[in-house]
Amino acid sequence: MALKEKELEARTGQAEVLLEGNGLHKTYRQGTRRIEVLRGIDLAVMPGEMVVIVGPSGSGKSTLLHLLGGLDRPCQGDVRFQGRDLYALPDRDRAQIRNRAFGFVFQFYHLVPELTALENVMLPGWIGGDPPKIVDGHARRLLEQVGLGDRSSHLPNELSGGEQQRVAIARALMNDPQLVFCDEPTGNLDSESGANILRLLVQFHREQKTAFLIVTHEPAVIRQGSLTDRRVLSLRDGQLWR
Repeated sequence: MALKEKELEARTGQAEVLLEGNGLHKTYRQGTRRIEVLRGIDLAVMPGEMVVIVGPSGSGKSTLLHLLGGLDRPCQGDVRFQGRDLYALPDRDRAQIRNRAFGFVFQFYHLVPELTALENVMLPGWIGGDPPKIVDGHARRLLEQVGLGDRSSHLPNELSGGEQQRVAIARALMNDPQLVFCDEPTGNLDSESGANILRLLVQFHREQKTAFLIVTHEPAVIRQGSLTDRRVLSLRDGQLWR
């Protein structure tokens, strides 16, 4: 069943909504051809909730994540974080929300190659202007939590794929975000490393009550998600389905 506006209203009426997308459309052009990727998506994420969106490659999962995360503007519709319309805000205010309230984990890690593991984790704190000693201490604790306390001085090219993704998770959590967006977090990893990453995400979700929005095409993510209170939706034909 496709998620419709009335269903969204019924859900959001139950509690304060953390993030919501209303009537989201996204269309791209290839020459004279129009490709409609998203066709009026409604989605609400509640505080502390884990939502998993599954769908095949090319279905628009990453596009949806970028719209909801304030990284790309929808052609139609709006995205609201704690009631504030993200795309009605000045660019600087939207960037501050991305830095302070959101965390991002990507398939290909996106670590800065010239920075050590510790420095990559510290980066959001530096950008946010937090005191250096606090940033350093929090980053070291996060690296310990993801099992990389002894790898803090290593550069990304000295780490395995699974280790790089753990650094990326620590970086996403650096500013104690309210919501972490995960774009195919296990898509570039072998099955064992992927399972370890999923366990870490579930652990942080349980312990810190952080909300997670995960998009994936891998069934293993759904099985791991069953360990926690989560909602699984399917993205196909440009719409979300239950």
